[in-house]
Amino acid sequence: MRALPDAVRAAVAGVGTTLDEDTTRAELTRAAALATGCAAALLRGTGGTGPRYEAVQGDAGLLPDPGRAEAVSAGGAGRRRGGTRAALCVPLVTGPDHYGVLVCGRPGTPFTRSEKELLALLAERAASHIRQAREHDRVSRIVGDLQRALLAEPGRPHPNLDVAIRYRPVGQRTLVGGDWCETVRLHFGRTLLVVGDVMGHGVEAAVDMTAYRQSLRYISSADLPPHRVLRQLDDIVSGEPDRRPATCLIARVDAVRGQITLASAGHLPPAVIDANGETSVLPVPVGPPLGTGLGGYEPATCRLGPGETLLLFTDGLVERRGEDIDLSLDRLARLRFTGAPGVEAVLETVLAELDAAHAEDDVAVLAARLRPRPGTAETAEGHGPEPAGP
Repeated sequence: MRALPDAVRAAVAGVGTTLDEDTTRAELTRAAALATGCAAALLRGTGGTGPRYEAVQGDAGLLPDPGRAEAVSAGGAGRRRGGTRAALCVPLVTGPDHYGVLVCGRPGTPFTRSEKELLALLAERAASHIRQAREHDRVSRIVGDLQRALLAEPGRPHPNLDVAIRYRPVGQRTLVGGDWCETVRLHFGRTLLVVGDVMGHGVEAAVDMTAYRQSLRYISSADLPPHRVLRQLDDIVSGEPDRRPATCLIARVDAVRGQITLASAGHLPPAVIDANGETSVLPVPVGPPLGTGLGGYEPATCRLGPGETLLLFTDGLVERRGEDIDLSLDRLARLRFTGAPGVEAVLETVLAELDAAHAEDDVAVLAARLRPRPGTAETAEGHGPEPAGP
């Protein structure tokens, strides 16, 4: 008898080990069958199909007919003994919620008082965990809806620019985080390309990400150069103490001139894939992250020739734990492309070659390429940095 509390504790601990409702039902009937040497199942359903057994453990022939078991259990826990079989029905109830009936059956010996108490305890624990599982699913759906609302589509670039974007949040249940890409159409055929990374993960980072994007769109309407856009963003964010810091890289593409103006707030530099499929990283002056209030952002200008692809990305694409960031960028620079892949194909190749599916952080990546003008041929041009005025 002294061993009984330990046996009860072990049986109870085996029920509700996950937040999956079906798993909890199976754990309940398994624990009941092992603890009392019976066949066990969960009785559910009173709709068009009538009552039915689920998660059956042991010989289902030892269980009473589902309709009869439902009638017996209608008034609460019930037991039945007929011929050479004993049966016991224990409702899964917690508060006002009802999650089915645990039905146990075995030949011969009636269920003892201690067995009934144990089965009632198991049923109560299962009901509590099923309620938690359903509440978790409900909250997860709400979070999913919120994340989908936060995952706003970026703006449309000018028709003179081909743009493709990919976003890969870390975590199985996560739809959105702090990484983001944005495109803003400017005057005179120019487009602002932006990639940013808010500190942290999940919905909290996504909320700040959305605020950054809204501020960026507002500031960009004044058609300022990228470094001044960063300066104004930094002023806004540094005045909001609850806003998380963020890194950001802005590229203003002038498709008519074949020119890019870049500015960085603590962000990794962009890369360019030339018309021969060779990849190189562009040097860009790096200022402090947004939210520090320090300012000090500087522009850099480079060429983007026909057939060349500009690649903006967040650190999750290249960084690996314990690896120097220069080695991570070298891995990107070693990528080679054959043929003339479009921007969508470029992104798929980059994500596959850098194993973004197993990244340890959120990944956002944007590829952009000038669309050929009628009557022009695609030829590579140099893309080294050039001086840019303030």
